Amino acid sequence: MDEIKGIFKSWHNEVDTKQVFNFTLNAPSAEEFNRLRAETGWGTAPVDTVNNSLNNSLFFVCVFHETRLIATGRVIGDGGLFFYIQDVIVAKAYQGNGLGHFIMQAIEMYLTQQVTQGTTVGLFCAQGKEGFYKKYQYLVRDGSELGFGMCKFY
Repeated sequence: MDEIKGIFKSWHNEVDTKQVFNFTLNAPSAEEFNRLRAETGWGTAPVDTVNNSLNNSLFFVCVFHETRLIATGRVIGDGGLFFYIQDVIVAKAYQGNGLGHFIMQAIEMYLTQQVTQGTTVGLFCAQGKEGFYKKYQYLVRDGSELGFGMCKFY
């Protein structure tokens, strides 16, 4: 937690703002999470479904402007062989200020403490965001090294 506090403080100093930002490693409410998803064009889901998802996450980092959730990221998975980075979201009004980088640094700190040899960490990203994740050594699944990825949506 202290390391994450340190990178948050560094980020806050870099943006040189008088605005009040806070972070937590706790899950947001389903309503806050749905609001942020909707605001960024990701849509919403039934509150019970969102609550179930949030409660079964392995790790969370949330950033608030005063009391409003403006950015989040989480890790899901089995806690052993497979971890997935999920829902790295920054509200449009706050994009371009390094919040995504802060969230990924916090997630990477968590993963460093959890993974062992043979662990796979995966993620899906929005089209055009691959370069952001490449900075953290994630590979595009284009079939050349890891095979192609697939998914199904309901």
